[in-house]
Amino acid sequence: MRVPINSLLIGTLDLFLCSTFCCQHLLLFSITGEMVPALKSVFLCLCATVSALGTRLPSTTDEYVNILLPATRAINAVLATMPNHHCSVFLLTDGRASANAIFKVIEQIRASGVGLFKVDGQDAMIKQTQFSQVIYEARRLRQVSWCVTVVVVSDDPAFLAAFAEWSLKGRLLVWPTRLLVVTRLPLPELHHLHKLLSMTNSMLLILEKDQGNISCSLYVHLPYSPRGAQTLRVASWTSHRGLALTTHLSLYPDKFSTFLLRPNLVVATERNPINKITSFNDGEGGKGQRFKVTGPMNMLVDYLAKAHNFSYTYMRPPDGSWGHLNENGSWSGMVGMVVRKEADLASGPFGLNENRAKAIDYTAPVLVEDNRLLGARGKPTVDPWGFLLPLAPWVWVAILTALHALPVIKILLDSCFFKISNGQERWLKDTSAYLRILLQQDVSERSYWWEWERIVLGVWMLMTLVLTRSYAGNLMSLLAVRHISEPYQTGQDFLDDPSATMIWVKGSGYKQYIYAAESGTYHTVADLDKEGRILFAPLPEFPRLVDTLVRRGDHVLNAVLMSLRIYMADEFKRKGSCTFYISKEPMRPGDMVMIGQKDNPLVSSISKRIKAMTEAGLFVQWMKMDEPKSTICDHEPRKITVMTSLTLSNLWGMFVLLAAGYVISLFLLCFEVLSVCTY
Repeated sequence: MRVPINSLLIGTLDLFLCSTFCCQHLLLFSITGEMVPALKSVFLCLCATVSALGTRLPSTTDEYVNILLPATRAINAVLATMPNHHCSVFLLTDGRASANAIFKVIEQIRASGVGLFKVDGQDAMIKQTQFSQVIYEARRLRQVSWCVTVVVVSDDPAFLAAFAEWSLKGRLLVWPTRLLVVTRLPLPELHHLHKLLSMTNSMLLILEKDQGNISCSLYVHLPYSPRGAQTLRVASWTSHRGLALTTHLSLYPDKFSTFLLRPNLVVATERNPINKITSFNDGEGGKGQRFKVTGPMNMLVDYLAKAHNFSYTYMRPPDGSWGHLNENGSWSGMVGMVVRKEADLASGPFGLNENRAKAIDYTAPVLVEDNRLLGARGKPTVDPWGFLLPLAPWVWVAILTALHALPVIKILLDSCFFKISNGQERWLKDTSAYLRILLQQDVSERSYWWEWERIVLGVWMLMTLVLTRSYAGNLMSLLAVRHISEPYQTGQDFLDDPSATMIWVKGSGYKQYIYAAESGTYHTVADLDKEGRILFAPLPEFPRLVDTLVRRGDHVLNAVLMSLRIYMADEFKRKGSCTFYISKEPMRPGDMVMIGQKDNPLVSSISKRIKAMTEAGLFVQWMKMDEPKSTICDHEPRKITVMTSLTLSNLWGMFVLLAAGYVISLFLLCFEVLSVCTY
């Protein structure tokens, strides 16, 4: 199908001109050129015009057109340097150029698609409303585009300032989206664009006219540079020489990969097992209390600082928490510092949380860990019912079955070939014989027994001999074994004990996570919080709670596995033994990450470094260097062997069984006496 492009342009131009006299309408038009099967020559033009009531499009001067059209050649030169030639271009202009001039520019732009967004109006409030609508529509179009370059053309400082404000508010510019600001204003008058141009993947193209010749200079604003700092001129363009680089940098350099000015970033941090903080005083004349940070997380921050060429200053949150969402919509802790832009990064590490993801950006995972339960190991004790353990339950069932089955089989065989005078008396004698052999007592039999009866009896004696010898040997071994209690191996074990209390991190996303659960263990845990069985405490208080409440045995600590291992290692270094244990069942597996400001390109840049670091195993190695004994208690046995005297507390199960046998025999004696008296 072939559609004449000129006719479509004329039809669209008429609609474009008509929209100038409409009030607050957003119109989208598409122009499609030749349609080929591979869709390689598709020309897409999306035009969006927002006009204010009563505004009139300024007349276009020849000078403005003569400046705008040469700028298109410079724009094409910039677009030609991009590796991906299938990107779309969003052209955003003010109301100074006519529709005819704009369409001439669109015809000359070399791109797979061109979107036109135009904002008119003199009133500030009306222009703000128009900008919010235009940025919203441009963002929607950017989300469905493969790649986009936004080109803003204006000489109006107020227009450029409004674009800078609303593009940041509307999150139009992510790092893959390039921005090119085209203007004739000198650099000193563009100070209001400093934040936008320094924190986005953008360049500034300034048009210059010297004796009738048009030339351009392209500038890059370096990130974290102070307002008013000198910009970096990376290229120039003239109609005769074309585009020429003036530095070793390419167009649209990766400014966040390695900083040129070595800025000082603020990193929020707080004490945790892999991020140790030591406080000290400067003394007289100092600035008060300061602190020093060591540990694997500090090694990671130092690694990133050297790789990206920045210095850093640590700051701690006033409340000492990681950060949770308050009822008034604000954030506390380190997350709050990043959201309020008091800190550029927060070391954490943090667990992933849906609410946090709306306010900040996560880096690549530093470590993949899960939550476990930390409890106190019980004292070594002998199982009072240990005399039943040498034989498995099914072995006991088989012995009892054989004791009843063998006499029955013998009596049935006798009844088929011989006449028995007293069946009940014979049954009792046969049962008694097999039981006496099992208990290693003597057996006296009549001399007229047949050979097959002797064979059955002999096989039973051989089996009981092996069985009793095995039982005696295993029992001697088990009496020397001490069992160490580790009662809370799963979350359900904790829920089944009404006297147990669980400790969680205060000021983190855990509480929001368990309250958001609609089913499962965490949903039940949320109900226990209302009963007072959940204790929230700051993470720096965990070592003290482990040494007091958890050691007592009625509290368990829910924390990340790496933290629990360090608590156990500290205990081992103090006492030389593992007095705590970690549950077998993971409670909440997840990634441990750093966080940064929302839509800050620094986050994605350091994520690349973190991925390379984790793939090389550096962070795990740093953890081993910081705490070599972190895994020393991972495989601590639950049973130990000792050589000591047995006490009544170790063997009371046997005496309970003996007393139960005496009670049963006394009951049967009374029953027999009553039966005799009745007859």
